[in-house]
Amino acid sequence: MGEPVFQEAGLGRWTEEETFEVTARHLGEYAAATNDPIPRHRAGEIAPPVFGIVPVFGALVPAALSVAPPELLGRLVHGKHDFRFHRPILPGDRLVSRAKPVGFTAKPAGTTVAVRTETRREDGEPVNEQWMTAFFRKVDAGRSVGHPAPPHRFDESLRAKPPAAEVTAHIDGDQTFRYAPASGDPMPIHLDEEMARMAGLPGIIVHGMCTMAFTSWALLTEFAGGDTRRLRRLAVRFAKPVLPGQDITVRMWRGAVSPQGTTYSYETTAAGEAVIKDGLAVIAD
Repeated sequence: MGEPVFQEAGLGRWTEEETFEVTARHLGEYAAATNDPIPRHRAGEIAPPVFGIVPVFGALVPAALSVAPPELLGRLVHGKHDFRFHRPILPGDRLVSRAKPVGFTAKPAGTTVAVRTETRREDGEPVNEQWMTAFFRKVDAGRSVGHPAPPHRFDESLRAKPPAAEVTAHIDGDQTFRYAPASGDPMPIHLDEEMARMAGLPGIIVHGMCTMAFTSWALLTEFAGGDTRRLRRLAVRFAKPVLPGQDITVRMWRGAVSPQGTTYSYETTAAGEAVIKDGLAVIAD
């Protein structure tokens, strides 16, 4: 029996638009679920940047599975995520989101499907764009079609100097049970010990986007005075799962300055191992 067939016909097709109404309560709950210390986030006055995943979350998997065979859902893991921010999300916003797969790349270890999303206000004002890379473990599609998500590799030359900042944060034992309802992501590997072990994991693992949210507030508190409006881009590669109860350390290096702002490269470790690689942020000066 051959490898499952990936469908080129699904590339470039947008999902149905989804509408999402933003409330201050939801913003505050998301901030609390990610231990975000920024007062305006906790008060629900402005969305934490990674909250941007919530309005479009329901479209991501259908977009990926319009290319990948649905029977591979159990092999799907979140490989990379990349936000481009046009404006912050505010309470009272009525958002419209959609997603489309733009390409798949085959390798012996697995096949990636790149999904692009866009979120705008109902009046048409752009809010953010995102690229999600879904990785289907141990499946070789046999060919590559379309294009991958934009790159964001760590600048290794930065290691010649010490980090500009380092933040250590604790992942609570109940973190996944708080994050799941706040984000709308109820996947069993984050909530059910037995299901997680059946999937080959050591136990319940923390949502990747929750870990990414921790890194976002670390960057904002260190380099932007907690001002979410200054964040232009935030991108990561998920390298290894984080477990509840672990401490994570975010190390950040200051890079080049462009008209968009200052670039920061970062990585995140837990128990001495990298859990986020190729982290990149652009913060307006």
